[in-house]
Amino acid sequence: MTTEKQNFVLYNDYKKYPVEEMRARARSFYKLLKRRRTVREFSERHVPKEIIEDCIRAAGTAPNGANMQPWHFVVIEDIGVKKKIRAAAEEEEKEFYGRRASEEWLKALAPLGTDEKKPFLEKAPYLIAIFAEKYGLTDEGDKVLNYYVKESVGIATGMLVTAIHNAGLASLTHTPSPMGFLNEILDRPSNESPFLLLVVGYPKENVKVPDITKKPLEEIATFI
Repeated sequence: MTTEKQNFVLYNDYKKYPVEEMRARARSFYKLLKRRRTVREFSERHVPKEIIEDCIRAAGTAPNGANMQPWHFVVIEDIGVKKKIRAAAEEEEKEFYGRRASEEWLKALAPLGTDEKKPFLEKAPYLIAIFAEKYGLTDEGDKVLNYYVKESVGIATGMLVTAIHNAGLASLTHTPSPMGFLNEILDRPSNESPFLLLVVGYPKENVKVPDITKKPLEEIATFI
């Protein structure tokens, strides 16, 4: 097997800031993300498609294994497709809440008030199904191995959630298990595995969220 040598170019896009500006930007970005909350009730208000497109472009800049970019984003706006996804997801969620989930897991979820009903899958203007590409395919149909797929797609998904919040929208990460129905409904190939379903739109007016807190820095980080 032969591999072509990668061409390298000068990195001209890096921008250096004075230390005080760096401090201000870091603090400002933290405050921006601190306002982000997951919501489960969405407005039907229209969201211009180009906003979603740019958020996905931002996600596509994520670092990833060997630059294989092993992700695919399916943006769903069609109400008929959303209805099918809701029906399939609720079927799996009935199994989860009724049989699959342990008592400990259900106890942890209880304060959040979640159940098998997922009306947001129809109500929100957009669903974004994120797929992880287990391997690529050449034009001849030969398999091309991808590397660090889950890690790469996880980073890209985090960047997508951040981009959506930065644009002024709300989101909800939804992971019915198993999610194989997404391949069938969205006609995705077998080399793609559903990673996450992201619900996107404006939050419903006067929506309420759980009164929760995040762990402080000293609990989530160690400096040596």
